[in-house]
Amino acid sequence: MNLHQKQTVFVLNVIQLLEFIFSKGYSVTFGETYRTPEQAKLNAQKGIGIVDSLHCKRLAIDLNLFDPQGNYLTKSNDHEPFGLYWQSLHPHNRWGGLFKKLKDGCHYEMQDII
Repeated sequence: MNLHQKQTVFVLNVIQLLEFIFSKGYSVTFGETYRTPEQAKLNAQKGIGIVDSLHCKRLAIDLNLFDPQGNYLTKSNDHEPFGLYWQSLHPHNRWGGLFKKLKDGCHYEMQDII
């Protein structure tokens, strides 16, 4: 599968995730979707990211989550039901709330191994 095909599968999964989030009464706005390789390198130097970020391949997205009352939810655990749903959509989907080093609950990605 080439990169374009992977990105297409990723986008279709994001659509399903967004529909699921909205069906539960929550809402989202987009955080970071694309990240330049230069920005990924800077983030890695600051200890807030990695050089090989999947954002650079358009296979990752950060979502800003809001509860039904419109409150911005900032804790990784706030995303848990959506992260678990995300992982159920495809075997290569990973949710940042389960990362071992830097927990990143707003981060949803598809590993570039398919």
